Amino acid sequence: MARKPRSKKKQAWHQKVNWRRWGWLTFKLGLVLLACLLVTGIYLDSLIRNKFDGQKWQLPALVYSRPLELFPGQRLSREQMLHELKLLNYRPSKQPKGAGQYAFAGNKLVLIRRPFTFADGAEQARPLLLTFEGQRLQRIQNADNQRDLGYVRMDPVLLDRLSNEEIEDRLLLRLDEVPQSFIDTLLTVEDRDFYHHGGVSLLSIGRAFFANLKAGRAVQGGSTLTQQLAKNFFLSSERSLWRKVQEAYMAVIIDYRYSKDQILETYINEIYLGQNKSQGVYGFGLASYFYFGLPLNELEPDQMALLVGMVRGPSYYDPWRFPDRARERRDLVLRLLLDNLKIEPPEYQTYLDKPLTLLPRGQMSYGRTPAFMGLLKRELKSRFGDNLLQQSGLRIFTSLDPVAQQSAELAVTSQLDRIEKERKKPNLQGAMVVSNWRTGEISALVGGRDIRYAGFNRALDARRPIGSLVKPAVYLTGLQKGYNLATPLRDEPLTLRNQGGQTWRPQNYDKGFRGTVPYYQAMAESLNLPTVRLGMDVGVGKVVETLQALGVTQPIQAFPSLFLGTVALSPFEVNQMYLTLASEGLYQPLTTLRSVQASDGKLLYQKDLKAERRVDARDSYLTLYIMTRVASQGTARALATRFPKATLAGKTGTTDNLRDSWFSGLDNDELVSVWVGRDDNQPAGLTGANGALQLFGDYLGRRGVNSLQLAVPKGIVWSNFSRGGKPVDAGCVGSLSLPARLDQLGPKEACSSGGEARPDNPVDWFKQLFSLNEDELPARG
Repeated sequence: MARKPRSKKKQAWHQKVNWRRWGWLTFKLGLVLLACLLVTGIYLDSLIRNKFDGQKWQLPALVYSRPLELFPGQRLSREQMLHELKLLNYRPSKQPKGAGQYAFAGNKLVLIRRPFTFADGAEQARPLLLTFEGQRLQRIQNADNQRDLGYVRMDPVLLDRLSNEEIEDRLLLRLDEVPQSFIDTLLTVEDRDFYHHGGVSLLSIGRAFFANLKAGRAVQGGSTLTQQLAKNFFLSSERSLWRKVQEAYMAVIIDYRYSKDQILETYINEIYLGQNKSQGVYGFGLASYFYFGLPLNELEPDQMALLVGMVRGPSYYDPWRFPDRARERRDLVLRLLLDNLKIEPPEYQTYLDKPLTLLPRGQMSYGRTPAFMGLLKRELKSRFGDNLLQQSGLRIFTSLDPVAQQSAELAVTSQLDRIEKERKKPNLQGAMVVSNWRTGEISALVGGRDIRYAGFNRALDARRPIGSLVKPAVYLTGLQKGYNLATPLRDEPLTLRNQGGQTWRPQNYDKGFRGTVPYYQAMAESLNLPTVRLGMDVGVGKVVETLQALGVTQPIQAFPSLFLGTVALSPFEVNQMYLTLASEGLYQPLTTLRSVQASDGKLLYQKDLKAERRVDARDSYLTLYIMTRVASQGTARALATRFPKATLAGKTGTTDNLRDSWFSGLDNDELVSVWVGRDDNQPAGLTGANGALQLFGDYLGRRGVNSLQLAVPKGIVWSNFSRGGKPVDAGCVGSLSLPARLDQLGPKEACSSGGEARPDNPVDWFKQLFSLNEDELPARG
């Protein structure tokens, strides 16, 4: 059949159209589009590689306590060990099988210590059997083979996290640290084909569509983990077609560039899972602690199911605000695990019946020691400036002892409550500093009555006159000038006149006079008049020099009133001053830091154990000996009543009008400095003995006491002295047996009584009975 001729209009149109030109234009448009896609791809690829190949996150610095060191005979009670385990979030179990589990049976404890990478190397999980007796750890055994162990250290407590970037917070997990059961749960719910698709999965989209249709609501998402990661890492939350295109495009690039394990590890650490005050909770590592107080590898399947279920909406499924909604979502995840043969029906029912085992909101195991953390931040800034915390993933190991910290906190709060109630003294405040006087490390710090308050830190910033706490420095100066512990000092009325004609008449606390008293007794009973006379004899300037040698850096006014403690110091500065005395005259600055480690394990800082000789060890020893007399016979003799089998040393301090109550004391390990008073500087109505000393005694009662064993320096001997302070034979009636510097002992005087008798001191009689040499005797308290 003949072709029908075109109409005139069509003929005209075809004549106008140049088909070759249209083809060429289409080709060029295609090239432009392809170029755009290539340029976009190159840009996105560069963006992705910069993020993935560089530092993905600015991780906060992790701050740890000291690791609890266990050894037979250690001062550690069953209750204190339980407190440590709670801070570490160990879980009670009838039969401990996994790391982080424990079981008590009477005075025995079975636990499986978690693995931990310390600054000096990694240690694996370890089964332990501990036996307690009273306030002591009696025995350590391997729980598997019952072999006795001499030393084990626990993993340290995570105290806090520090960062200059107050935006994102996370605990980084390596993929090999993530349990397979959690990975199975995550992939079952979010991306079952993760290891088989190329970043985008049409199968996942289809499966999610039908699952949501069947359930009548959104129970599954169609986006792959890689798409979710692309969105969280690079894109906004805007809902638009262009964002979805970008998301898919980036997912394909990510899948091409990186292994599935790299993608999964990044996703696990990147996903947003809630809000902790002003900071987001990112990654399952932190979320595990945030919601359950446990590391991810110790979660039960129902807890894992809740975390995975919250991926779809952390706010919507917030288990504290919407527990029913969160539990329904958890149960749905458990059902998916059952349907996909990841758990058995009996397990499913068991986990379904369990409640949401959550921490109280905001009760993660860190951030509970604001006073100590305040000191740590100051030390970090002083040592390293402002740049240290710019480094990502630091690990900071500190000296804080959670057992000591708990004892200090309870001592301050309970005793201030009791004193206010019994003595009708309102509005009292207190502070306590505990240090290890052998190492100079801060073990505990309480900055006020409200131990969770991160504001004014009285332990560091409340400088108040220290009263009689200054007296050991005065008597130390006298010993350096040649006085001995038996030198008589006059306890008689005294009037001093300054250049302006003003007079000062110091008085003893009891307003009485004793005539003449031995050197050690004047300090033990904290007598003011003998102290002022001694200070005037050695010179105000020399006492100032002694205080500076002990570690006081505050400006000191060189007036005679200094001898009675007008210098104002904080409890921290008092502890520093007494630390030099306690450590045989060796000065070492108080510190909270043991070591700082970079994210790659490199050691950036290690505490230096060097100390500087500031005071002659012999004079330091003699001063400490007097302080043991303070605790046994003097103003702190209440300690001898409470702890009759222990030797302790200390000094009370009271200021004018009973405004401030002070005490500094030590046992064989720890030095404790305590202040009690009022913030408005009104009289607290307390002496050092009925105020601060009570907090010290309560601390020791909770912490346990290690009796002080003073190391006797070379050149110290025991000698008998007459009442005039001169060396005499041991048999002289009424003579005083006291330690003394050998180089300052002159020739012995004859007994004034002219005869021999049993010495007043029973230790002297004991020495005669067994004919012991002077140097063989231990120091006495």
